[in-house]
Amino acid sequence: MLEIFTVLADTVVWGWFGMARESALGQAVHFFVEDTSKIFVLLVVIVFVMGLFRSMLSPEKVRTLIIGKSRGLGYLLAVVLGAITPFCSCSSVPLFIGFLEGGIPLGVTMAFLITSPLVNEVAVVILGAVMGWQMTLVYVAAGMGIGILGGILIDRFHLERWVEEYVWKIQLGQMALTEADGSWHARIAYAWGEVGSIVRRIWLYVVLGIAIGAGLHGYVPQELFLRYASAENPLAVPIAVLMGLPLYSNATGIIPVAEALMAKGVPMGTVIAFMMSVVGVSIPEFVMLRKVLKPQMLLFFAVFLTVSFIMVGYLLNGVLG
Repeated sequence: MLEIFTVLADTVVWGWFGMARESALGQAVHFFVEDTSKIFVLLVVIVFVMGLFRSMLSPEKVRTLIIGKSRGLGYLLAVVLGAITPFCSCSSVPLFIGFLEGGIPLGVTMAFLITSPLVNEVAVVILGAVMGWQMTLVYVAAGMGIGILGGILIDRFHLERWVEEYVWKIQLGQMALTEADGSWHARIAYAWGEVGSIVRRIWLYVVLGIAIGAGLHGYVPQELFLRYASAENPLAVPIAVLMGLPLYSNATGIIPVAEALMAKGVPMGTVIAFMMSVVGVSIPEFVMLRKVLKPQMLLFFAVFLTVSFIMVGYLLNGVLG
């Protein structure tokens, strides 16, 4: 379904603009056109659907439903949901906003946010076909495990204070509106109001984030990873993670790079750590998340993910030889 945005970018960049497919500028512009159209369409659709959902089920009821179950089950549901949503990290941000505004606990929400870009069913199928199911299962288990651990730590340290105040205020406003009018006309009007409010609030962050991602996508050469992440280098894992952090891709897009690294003899743990760093931590995502999270939370988020990816890489290299 999302291929329509690739076709659109092909038409605009290769057709109308006549840019060279092999050029760094062409690749960057193609990335920008495709992701801008895709993310804004997804943003509108997701926020509208979440708005309808919240109009039918108040935040208080959602919170009660989750609290009624064990927190462990909440983390598990969050990472499973994150794993079956075929969105990149930027596209998962609107869902993150909707979860918080819907009253879902921050730790559960962050467990979803961590897992969503790392694991999705499209990437799992492609990864299994290209790299084998052993690596695929290891990758999925590691991604979901990191998500659950991140959610537990965030709840354990009570980091709700590092979420921007307006998020909680919007949540309280929604409760009153939902209880006031339950007609479909009111629900649809409320959902469109949510679309306008959230898009106006974050559109500049979205465009800036995509522009940064496009520049990195077009101008950072992949050959650097093949040079420094060899099996003989004991620092290959942290080097691979640190080199992957500035890049921006979804789990599906990084699979060909992972295949090339494996073919060059890079250990599986190093490859998985690199993949996770590329898809799990991105400048565009952090730029957009700054609208809802305070700098302290972003720092915690970045440090936790970076350390987790490095530990996963070393652990898998040690276990799998």
